[in-house]
Amino acid sequence: MAMSLNKVQLIGNLTRDPEMKQIPGGQVVTTFSVATNLSWTDSSGQKQDKAEFHNVVAWRKLAEICGQYLKKGSKVYIEGRLQTRTWEAEDGSKRYRTEIVADNMIMLDKKGDAQSNQPTNNTTPQSTTNQKPQQQNTQSQNQAPQEPSNASGGNKPANPEDEVTIDDLPF
Repeated sequence: MAMSLNKVQLIGNLTRDPEMKQIPGGQVVTTFSVATNLSWTDSSGQKQDKAEFHNVVAWRKLAEICGQYLKKGSKVYIEGRLQTRTWEAEDGSKRYRTEIVADNMIMLDKKGDAQSNQPTNNTTPQSTTNQKPQQQNTQSQNQAPQEPSNASGGNKPANPEDEVTIDDLPF
């Protein structure tokens, strides 16, 4: 039997607040984007930087946790698998969206960092006795399909025009 592996690990910052929705079947889904940065020195000795943007989808309990605790700018570790969806746009063209279906998330902000832009929120998911990252693992919930079938014939994104703009960047 051939072996295959589809595993993604990211550490980055959210480029926007998560969007949490309940789909008609009752499941909760949360979507957000994470930016990762790469720095290198080119052949002329100049420092170069490049950001990559990753669309992340979380389901069920992990979706609720991400929607409740993560904010734009939050530093997170995300673990999951790559998935590409296709749909037909209104103009008839075929559209593709590659995203990471999250299985695991660890908040990496120091206590209070994620809420620095939310002064009215006094609660934090971090423990008050230590500053270890908090981990949420939902692998035991993965027996169900990751994505419900769509009766309209195809998986349409919540908002296909919801692309990351330069104004969304936390840096």
